[in-house]
Amino acid sequence: MAKAKKQAITLEDKLAQALVPDDEQPYEVPSNWVWTRLKYILDVRDGTHDTPKYKEKGIPLITSKNLIGNNLDFRNVKFISEEDHIKISERSGVSDGDILMAMIGTIGNPVVVQKSQEFSIKNVALFKRLSSTDIKPKYICNFLKSSEEHMREHASGGLQPFVSLSYLRNYPVPLLPIAEQQRIVDRIESLFEKLDNAKELTQNALDTFETRKAAILHKAFTGELTAQWREKNGLRMDSWEKKRFGDSAEIKSNLVDPKDYLTYPHIAPDNIEKRTGLLLDYRTIEEDGVTSGKHRFYAGQILYSKIRPYLSKVVIVDFDGLCSADMYPIEAKGDTKYLWYYMLSDEFLEQASSAGSRSVLPKINQKELSGLIVKIPTLPEQKEIVLILNSLFEKEQKAKEFCDVIEKIDLMKKAILARAFRGELGTNDPNEESAVELLKECLNDN
Repeated sequence: MAKAKKQAITLEDKLAQALVPDDEQPYEVPSNWVWTRLKYILDVRDGTHDTPKYKEKGIPLITSKNLIGNNLDFRNVKFISEEDHIKISERSGVSDGDILMAMIGTIGNPVVVQKSQEFSIKNVALFKRLSSTDIKPKYICNFLKSSEEHMREHASGGLQPFVSLSYLRNYPVPLLPIAEQQRIVDRIESLFEKLDNAKELTQNALDTFETRKAAILHKAFTGELTAQWREKNGLRMDSWEKKRFGDSAEIKSNLVDPKDYLTYPHIAPDNIEKRTGLLLDYRTIEEDGVTSGKHRFYAGQILYSKIRPYLSKVVIVDFDGLCSADMYPIEAKGDTKYLWYYMLSDEFLEQASSAGSRSVLPKINQKELSGLIVKIPTLPEQKEIVLILNSLFEKEQKAKEFCDVIEKIDLMKKAILARAFRGELGTNDPNEESAVELLKECLNDN
């Protein structure tokens, strides 16, 4: 008996399959846009999952770590043979205008390829335009960037999360008329350029703040800030002493059982901002689920992280609590705030970073810390230095707080991308032909 001929699928049937049902559409878009899935407008592939034999020289193998910012980074690539490159390219050859995106590990970071050399891809998604359609690569790239967080939230796997090729192929995407795609790309680039300029200015201000702070601390501990004060009070620079840290302060190692202090604050190195002495948000012993022994500390003491390379994490606390065993509670014998400022200085940091023969170990031990040198003026001069530094850094801190706008700029970029793909950037022309016609062109290529 002869087999029945497979009935050809009409374009209208294809269109019905390609359009995302109303109840599955992520959000509302303008009436001349349509929701479809990536596989209907792009050829979605992936790179090799095998591990070819690496060579000292040869063809670069691009992985997710080489997708940085908006570019391909060839600095830390491994190389494969020409033969392996040909095998990979038969399935996943990359051309100008294609889009690459990490699909394993750090999911996202899409990049439009501007090919200047041959390379292969591994564990990276590849989005290729269909032959006769003019889908704008930068439009797709921006859409993928706007979807990164959603994809990461729905990734599979644990320590090495991933999104499958099937997941990407079926990912819903708003399809726009070609002219509207370009207008959105132009608007995003214009807005991002202004934000990037603002970010560069604020980053420069932040870098300048750090430089100024280091210079001010240097002047404080070389006696320059209080030169006039000493002259007025009949003191000379030789009134300063160089003492071992252990003679200037007591290291109060005092491990206790955390179950007896469940409601106490719990401070770990991650709760201290490096090089600023600022205490960040923290929780209680109970909230952090602490079970191992911790140091008991008291209000007025200094907490110091002993973990390399974060030896610049030091804070004064005004409450009682428990701190990580990776920290030292410290009690100053002179002015507490003077010692705290000194521990924030580059001079102290350089000593701590290279202290003792055990400096290769991940932590500075109590003996090494006790042996560091501290410059100690008279107690009245210590207090004068603290007064001057308090005044200077209060003004400097306001400048630094202004620089926190950097974080806001990154959030603004995310908001711009979210609005772009909802038709909220003021670029849409409702009189343009519906994107259904563009989708039909794509389906003719499938």
